[in-house]
Amino acid sequence: MILDRLEQASRWIDLHPRFESAFNFLLRSNLENMAPGRYEIESDRIYAMVGQDMGRGREASPLETHQDYIDIQYVIEGDEWIGWDCVGPHLQVRESYDPSRDIMFFKNAPASWVHVPPGCFALLFPEDAHAPLAGQGPVRKVVVKVALK
Repeated sequence: MILDRLEQASRWIDLHPRFESAFNFLLRSNLENMAPGRYEIESDRIYAMVGQDMGRGREASPLETHQDYIDIQYVIEGDEWIGWDCVGPHLQVRESYDPSRDIMFFKNAPASWVHVPPGCFALLFPEDAHAPLAGQGPVRKVVVKVALK
């Protein structure tokens, strides 16, 4: 997991060939005025989901992971907390991997909690089990999904 401010995104572009397009979307879009929904950037290879949700709190935010996509979770406004743990044999599966949704859930509580303030993003790889929306109150954010392959 990487946590950084959006203006520092250029540090991470070289980690994946699609990160430049993904971060350019975040940097160049008028995110504050975008309606909630899905936005195609490069077909199914890169797309963004703009959301306005209520924080669920730590107890109601299960750890999840993805196998086909990397998440870039950018917070526009609100109090976002994301739980984190490294995927490994210590995690107990709550819901098996669903390839149609590219998601698996775990029973374990996160090993740590990270505050993601507005203007910052969390970069989450398949080995990063994460529990988003663990804060309280409304959160407006964009999740950019970047295909691994």
